Amino acid sequence: MAEAVPSAAGGIPVIILREGTQRTRGREAQLNNIMVAKVIAEAMRSSLGPRGMDKMLVDSFGDVTITSDGATILKEMDVEHPVAKMLVEVAKAQDAEVGDGTTTVVVLAGELLTKAEELIEKEVHPTLIIEGYKKAAKKALEVFDEIAIPVSATDEKVLKKVAKTSMAAKVVSEDADYLAELAVKAVLRVAEQVNGKWQVDLDNIKIEKKEGQSIRDTAIIDGVVLDKEVVHPGMPKIVHDAKIALLDCPLEIEKTEFDAKLHIETPEQMKAFMEQEEQMLKEMVEKIATIGANVVLCQKGIDDLAQHFLARKGILAVRRIKRSDMEKISRATGARIITRIEELTEKDLGRAKLVEERRVGEDKMVFVEKCENPKSITILVRGGTKRLVDEAERSLKDALNVVKDVLVENKIVAGGGSPEVEVALSLRDYAKSLAGKEQLAVEKFAEALEVIPMQLAENAGLDPIESIVSLRAKHKAGEKWAGINVMEGKFDDMYKLEVLEPALVKKQAIKAAVEAAAMILKIDDIIAASRLEEKKKGKEEEKEESSFEE
Repeated sequence: MAEAVPSAAGGIPVIILREGTQRTRGREAQLNNIMVAKVIAEAMRSSLGPRGMDKMLVDSFGDVTITSDGATILKEMDVEHPVAKMLVEVAKAQDAEVGDGTTTVVVLAGELLTKAEELIEKEVHPTLIIEGYKKAAKKALEVFDEIAIPVSATDEKVLKKVAKTSMAAKVVSEDADYLAELAVKAVLRVAEQVNGKWQVDLDNIKIEKKEGQSIRDTAIIDGVVLDKEVVHPGMPKIVHDAKIALLDCPLEIEKTEFDAKLHIETPEQMKAFMEQEEQMLKEMVEKIATIGANVVLCQKGIDDLAQHFLARKGILAVRRIKRSDMEKISRATGARIITRIEELTEKDLGRAKLVEERRVGEDKMVFVEKCENPKSITILVRGGTKRLVDEAERSLKDALNVVKDVLVENKIVAGGGSPEVEVALSLRDYAKSLAGKEQLAVEKFAEALEVIPMQLAENAGLDPIESIVSLRAKHKAGEKWAGINVMEGKFDDMYKLEVLEPALVKKQAIKAAVEAAAMILKIDDIIAASRLEEKKKGKEEEKEESSFEE
């Protein structure tokens, strides 16, 4: 409905918002937003931790995804409410920044808002709650830095434990040992030290997946795997000591951009025209062969005639390769991507000991491997079913990200909810030093942090209240890494159990959750314009009514 206010002159209403606009204000708007956040967090909570449940997501096309990966669940959920969309964005940002902890960040944001709701009902202003939360977050990050354990960036044993922990909650957890080892090897191969700091670009690790065999047949290829096949049956299927030309131009006669007409009156003229085209293609192939290239990888098309000439020269060729794959091959082999064949020289060629077309599952793939010092590598993921292969890919991405996080910031914490209980303990002491209502907000923040161990306990079939009370007692007694051993349903020293996580993931989750909660708490007025479809529907109904009256 339209928003109208009486005007000062004569009481004639002044229309401010157009017809169909909905407006929610004040406490009602805040509580509605908090309710939405709670619903999203509630949906995610049961998938937290190794004993978490999986979600089955069916999209509009009927495609099914079964996963417990927070980022994937939120990506596939078709949410409508703006606050729900904000939480999805927060999870995406967490995934892009550190690659893990997406479920944690949404559950934590939801719990912070639940606790804020309790304070709002006690007439604490949202601005004071936000201030208290920000102070609590700053203190929590300091405590995380204090309790985090410094590690060597190249300690493969620790990196493997961190990677294994990230996969404990996934479908492929039985093969976590094997996949964790692959993830560590892959990251260390592409990691580079710049000014004494490690830098890792995960774009240099290509993940190619094919159904068939088992998870244990997943392997690292020192080079790039292309989901393509050799273009001509007469070409060699295997090339040793390959000299690779990377072309970002077509091996065909391009059509002109403007219209042109050729008047051919005799068969001789037609023949001459065809021979001219053939000659041009022959010269292109001759140029490639002259500089010593025996493998051509082309981003664009290759003419049938050019394929024939390349096959006669014994050159292996692949066409229509993605730009991202071309760049990966360039980094792996040292080749330069050329945009004009005339400019191709021997210096531009890349080197690989082996280029081979192999049958993988039902398809053929081209392997560019055994590069001397590959700056780009491939992990070929195998598995019995499509869903298993997809889940293995998601698990590997998480593992690669957490290993990268430890390299970037060489600090780890134990898992099982132990750091959250420890930080909550410090926050309660810190709250006593604050005056006013901010103290209440800091205490609520500490309570919200404890949702992580409580949910882990609940998912493991333990009583969440009893569990958190027992853990608080253990932490007060100085057991810094006491957490929930979900596998055995008891409390344990999580550091001794080798359940390790990057401190960076935990810190980023707190930052993102607080920012999201603060943003949602600051909203006290929602003005929603009417939908286009509703407007159209309304107009159509009006037309029908008028025609009926006539």
